[in-house]
Amino acid sequence: MKLRIGLFLDAEPAWGGAFHYSQTVLDAVSSFPRDRFEVVVGYASPIWASALKEHELPAIPVHSTLWKVLSSKRVCQYLPIPWWRSYGPLLSTMIRRLLMQGCDVWIFPAQETWTYLLPMPSLGTIFDLMHRYERRFKESSGYGLYRCRERHYSNLCRWSKGVFVDSEVGKHHVMESYGLDADRVYVLPFVAPKYIETISNPEAFNARYTLPGKFFFYPAQFWEHKNHKALVSAVALLKREIPDLNLVFVGFKNNGYSSTIELVRHFDLTNNIHFLGYVPDSDMPELYRRARALLMPTFYGPTNIPPLEAMALGCPVAVSRIYGMPEQLADAALFFDPASVEQIAQAMKTLWHDDGLYKELSRRGLIQSSRWTQSHFNQRLQDIVEKVLKGEQKTP
Repeated sequence: MKLRIGLFLDAEPAWGGAFHYSQTVLDAVSSFPRDRFEVVVGYASPIWASALKEHELPAIPVHSTLWKVLSSKRVCQYLPIPWWRSYGPLLSTMIRRLLMQGCDVWIFPAQETWTYLLPMPSLGTIFDLMHRYERRFKESSGYGLYRCRERHYSNLCRWSKGVFVDSEVGKHHVMESYGLDADRVYVLPFVAPKYIETISNPEAFNARYTLPGKFFFYPAQFWEHKNHKALVSAVALLKREIPDLNLVFVGFKNNGYSSTIELVRHFDLTNNIHFLGYVPDSDMPELYRRARALLMPTFYGPTNIPPLEAMALGCPVAVSRIYGMPEQLADAALFFDPASVEQIAQAMKTLWHDDGLYKELSRRGLIQSSRWTQSHFNQRLQDIVEKVLKGEQKTP
């Protein structure tokens, strides 16, 4: 008898890593052997329609105003979850449509509230618990967000059959924070998004961007925890010694953008630091190829996706020595303390001048990238699903 698997897709491109991880999971379930698995997809964002046609999977659109409102994490903190799981199907035809699919388990790859609002067996995802471990940043723990996220993640852990995390550090965080048993937490590391395979030199690339001949690269939305200002300060430290040092930022203008611009002006670095704004996925690989290195001084983990993108393209990596980053990158990166502008500046100086190190990190990155690929991810996810369902079959 075939196992019937549901996949729920809600993430949109602006969600960043959650969207790319959802794409990875979609590719994975599409690879499951058809003689043993049946896969059905529910999607709440129309952005997924074309991708689902490519994978030739049966799909159910489940988007509406009520759906969006109720799935908000801020709304969900006030919902009585057992009541909603019992009576939600009476209120929503979309919930009933999903229940009618008769899936043995549903996979929720983007930390969705529907992981626990829907009365179905589920596998949920937790990317990070930085609202707990980095409470100084208001974008994840201030303005009532701490309470909201605590309720969300505790419910996700309570009602899910299992939880996916990105690393052993992430597994420890979930177990420590919510008391989940080790056999219900599954390490399923990120892989580089599919768009990284895009061919070089996209059409009209040089017309869209004015880039220096040599530059460091940091793709990240301008949240305070992304620590852009530490890179700006490091460039200021090195300006006299390396006057042609260049840094390129891409990403949405969130809460740290204005203060970053002010710091660039304060240090008179407008000719050294370049802001490209939002860049489509199709152009990102070429930026990695042209960069001297990826610099990522983030305070958040446990792991991150940009280093995987860089390594897959042979771009050297220098990154924060935090949480699961050493586990993710091993010997394929330079590490620094993200709170130390001096350490960041030293990494910049070394990578800017040392061609031998540049080539060695590029080589190590390609090797590290080959150790965990989409095919490895596919098999790991299949093994997890089979393990969970086998355990369910044994439960009286």
